[in-house]
Amino acid sequence: MNAFKAYKACVPIAWSPNIYITLVRGIPGTRRLHRRTLEALRLRKCNRTVMRWNTPTVRGMLQQVKRLVVIETEEMYKARKQKEEAHHALRPPLIISHQPASSATGSL
Repeated sequence: MNAFKAYKACVPIAWSPNIYITLVRGIPGTRRLHRRTLEALRLRKCNRTVMRWNTPTVRGMLQQVKRLVVIETEEMYKARKQKEEAHHALRPPLIISHQPASSATGSL
């Protein structure tokens, strides 16, 4: 299951005061009405996220373009960002010893 779909299924959107909207499908090839709706939501490029108030107007706009976007609550968005940061965090360096093992090699 896709991470976005897992987030989408967890929490009802109506309970959150703010919603985070991410454009996950491309704009080319969509209907003009959908393009205008995405423009009104300020979503211009793929994988960009915007925060909007959870109002009936915004929810109606999202209903039109629901196949193009992913909707998250604030908690879901922060959890996803925290998981991404942990994934991209600096890892400790690998220490490789290039010293030959003295007991393993014999004299020739």
